[in-house]
Amino acid sequence: MNPLLKPLDLGGLPLHNRIVMAPLTRCRADAGHTPGALMKEYYAQRASAGLIIAEATMVIEGTSAFSTEPGIYSQEQVKGWQAVTDAVHAKGGRMFLQLWHGGRACHPLLNDGKEAVAPSAMRIRNDEVHTPEGKQPYTIPRALSLDEIALIVEGFRQAAVNAKEAGFDGVEVHGANGYLIDEFLRDGSNHRTDSYGGPVENRARLLFEVLEAVCSVWESHHVGLRLSPLNSYNDMQESHPVELYSWLAEELNRFELGYLHVMRADFFDLQHGDVLTPIREVYNGILIANMGYTSEEAAKVIKAKEVDAVAFGTSFLANPDLVERIKVSAPLNEADPDTFYSPGPKGYTDYPFLSANE
Repeated sequence: MNPLLKPLDLGGLPLHNRIVMAPLTRCRADAGHTPGALMKEYYAQRASAGLIIAEATMVIEGTSAFSTEPGIYSQEQVKGWQAVTDAVHAKGGRMFLQLWHGGRACHPLLNDGKEAVAPSAMRIRNDEVHTPEGKQPYTIPRALSLDEIALIVEGFRQAAVNAKEAGFDGVEVHGANGYLIDEFLRDGSNHRTDSYGGPVENRARLLFEVLEAVCSVWESHHVGLRLSPLNSYNDMQESHPVELYSWLAEELNRFELGYLHVMRADFFDLQHGDVLTPIREVYNGILIANMGYTSEEAAKVIKAKEVDAVAFGTSFLANPDLVERIKVSAPLNEADPDTFYSPGPKGYTDYPFLSANE
């Protein structure tokens, strides 16, 4: 059997296969950052994944970085997500919600004038953000106070409560891609001199506090974590990525998480290194790898026990029946980047299934 098609026990949650749908921001939420019928259809189409990890979802109001991404802080949003999870479960799927705070990637024009916050007052320099007034430079965020950090941790805890009410099978904490938790972890964006800055133990403090809060709501085996040790997206850098994330992976063993989800590379190919091998050597739990895998390479690394599962992003975006296509070695639809973030069903729910081509 293709190793990708073998079942996987995720802390008592049986997954039908090891083909994970990576979290993909698609900007299709309805008004009020509420999931609607279109999102329900999109995720239900992809329910054959061993696990769907839903897109980055705001844990606290006023932290939008994409204008039309979903949230999980209101009862309307909980009800919207409940319809989505019901549809996925009706097709036998499993689904985790990715809990997210945008940090300095947020913008006042997306949040009724509310300023962005971060570990340090350092803005994103190498990109601009899409706003109702067109593309704008990122603003200089305000450095968080200790009291505010405690409120953010509580925001993650309440979001975990809301995700359970919405019917998810678990949650993934977003610690990657230059958003708030990642900003605290890496020395390129964290210049604090208090208990949340400096040594790696301090820079990881927010992450550990968030994990503890979320695991007070969910059994730890139903909690995952996503990391991006090398990714320079959102103007991110780390002086010693292999050392930092090897240390972090070993420390994470005490949480007994459902999985650790690691992005192996850099979107912009600026930072390089092998982070998966040292993480695998010290991390005792299930390891999910992501970024640029073909199904052939994914099967190979799972067979070699280098990882336990692989998360597919763009290929799942364009192929709602990716599992079936891998099973029969069928060709894949090509993704249309022009519709990744555009409104409506085009490039979202209209990619053809294999059966439509027969």
